[in-house]
Amino acid sequence: MYAMVLGIETSCDETAVAVLDEDGHILSNVLDTQVDMHAPFGGVVPELASRRHLERLEGLTREALDSAGISLSDITGIAVTNRPGLVGALIVGVNFAKSLAYARNIPYVTVNHLEGHLASVWLANPEMAIPAMVLVASGGHTHLAWVPKHGEYKFIGWTLDDAAGEAFDKGAKMLGLPYPGGPAIDALAEQGNRRAVAFPRPQLHSGDFTFSFSGLKTSLLYFLKKAKNVGGSQLPVSDIAASYQEAIVEVLVEKLCRAARQYDAKAVSVVGGVAANSRLRAKLEERAAACCLECTLPPRSLCTDNAAMIAAAGLKQLKRQEYALWHEDAISTLECKNEFLAKSATFS
Repeated sequence: MYAMVLGIETSCDETAVAVLDEDGHILSNVLDTQVDMHAPFGGVVPELASRRHLERLEGLTREALDSAGISLSDITGIAVTNRPGLVGALIVGVNFAKSLAYARNIPYVTVNHLEGHLASVWLANPEMAIPAMVLVASGGHTHLAWVPKHGEYKFIGWTLDDAAGEAFDKGAKMLGLPYPGGPAIDALAEQGNRRAVAFPRPQLHSGDFTFSFSGLKTSLLYFLKKAKNVGGSQLPVSDIAASYQEAIVEVLVEKLCRAARQYDAKAVSVVGGVAANSRLRAKLEERAAACCLECTLPPRSLCTDNAAMIAAAGLKQLKRQEYALWHEDAISTLECKNEFLAKSATFS
């Protein structure tokens, strides 16, 4: 049995370490955010992110162990994200995990970041009904996952171009809002009229479960250019932000619930950074209730990249003794393409 699992997450710009017990209870979940460091650049600078992980990982591990009230000698297994993500950032976490595992003579496992997000649903609500349909929405991913039972999932839909989180961030930049754009749009939209601008709902009636947000960004760009050419928009920025956000949210919620009905799911959930969006959470709860679907919304601490979800996904692998080999390495997002395609065709 794996009484104590250490989780490590460094796939992008969040350095995270967590400790879970053998029953999947979170004993600690600490995070170092890099928002302030990347804000002047308007986005994540991979080299800076990697250096920050290197500087903070050891200290965060001590903090996670202290918060859990245990020592490193109590850890019996380690789970670390090795894909997908920024390869330099991933390398820092993987090599740190390997070093700890080798020094302590304990096993370690590598975890797919998206599987970690899926695990966060049942980490938040162990009793959530299955089969379930889960939307993974973040700055780099927009995937629909069909979960027929615990430990199995199949991707049935994904974005054809930009991820939902990317659409939020780039839209916010066009509106002159600060980085990170998603939370900035969310906050401003609360003061606006979400029906003020009729932005398109891309792929809403495509007949499949694919997404596309590049055209929506273009629509916002043209709207702002037109407004500038005629001497400035008569609409408050809050109205534009609210309307733009509503277009993204409506597509996400409708496709998630439509997929749930088609696959006879009992429950729905949304995970990933975009899952922290207040309008998305409210609209999904409303739509799920209308469709008689159970809805689980993980707390915002489990929506952002975090190590608790990696430990939860890794715990299952450790119990099955599916240990990683010493030569395993970090895998970039591009290199994960075949794995995503395989997951769209069959179960693991």
